[in-house]
Amino acid sequence: MAESQENDKNIEIWKIKLIKALESARGNGTSMISLIIPPGDQIARVTKMLAEEYGTASNIKSRGGQSALRFARLEWRKRHNYVRKTAELATQFFINPATSQPNVSGLILAGSADFKTELSQSDMFDPRLQAKILNVVDVSYGGENVHTRKALNREILEEISQDTGKYVFGVDDTIKALEMGAVETLIVWENLDINRYMLKNSVTSEIVIKYLNKDQENDQSNFKDSVTPAELEVQEKMPLLEWFANEYRNFGCSLEFVTNRSQEGSQFCRGFGGIGGILRYQLDMRSFDEPSDEGEFYEDSD
Repeated sequence: MAESQENDKNIEIWKIKLIKALESARGNGTSMISLIIPPGDQIARVTKMLAEEYGTASNIKSRGGQSALRFARLEWRKRHNYVRKTAELATQFFINPATSQPNVSGLILAGSADFKTELSQSDMFDPRLQAKILNVVDVSYGGENVHTRKALNREILEEISQDTGKYVFGVDDTIKALEMGAVETLIVWENLDINRYMLKNSVTSEIVIKYLNKDQENDQSNFKDSVTPAELEVQEKMPLLEWFANEYRNFGCSLEFVTNRSQEGSQFCRGFGGIGGILRYQLDMRSFDEPSDEGEFYEDSD
């Protein structure tokens, strides 16, 4: 149960990182708006709303003007409140109210941004705790169990080096092993840039699943039937990482995201395509090879 909860937490951490990446995306002023019209809504009301939105956008100052300064003040206020709240919680957790003294012998401030440094130097941080700071450490991102990730990378690399047969890597073989229920731990690079396509043959209506990287997406032959001139129509496109996060439980395995920041992680990402798994039992994937259309699965290349 504890292992399952830890795995769920790692998945949530990955999702939060994805959301933060989207939040950090910026356009040039009001570059684009998204409009969703519910079924049965009045077109006149939507038109009025768009007119009001246009009027608001027209009044926005250019970059470096009043609006930019206002947003800068809001951002500063958010940071200030975050540091203040963190300082208050630190006092609450680490100062003994009975003795008014720290209940710890030392503190280590760690994080991926500069908040930790700002907190350590802030007047809002209790001086009694400032005196207990042992170190300020920069880590890849908050909440990541670095040692666990390194051990995980090391484990699969050892399985591969010893040729135990209890490992799998590459999209094609990993998917096959998943479908057989043989994968115990699915290991994926957190920045894996591969999409899962559900394609429909325009002539036979057959559904084809393909896993394509950016280069393969630009190759139009991957969207045509290899035997007939039929087009393969896109029914669904989804990042493979997201699909794994949604579906891994259905394969009876755990899911771990790894980085390429350690030597082991970098070797896994560069040498084995950033996707693989530790198997429950020995399995020779070559015995399951079947003739398939070229490009049906993404294959790692040197």
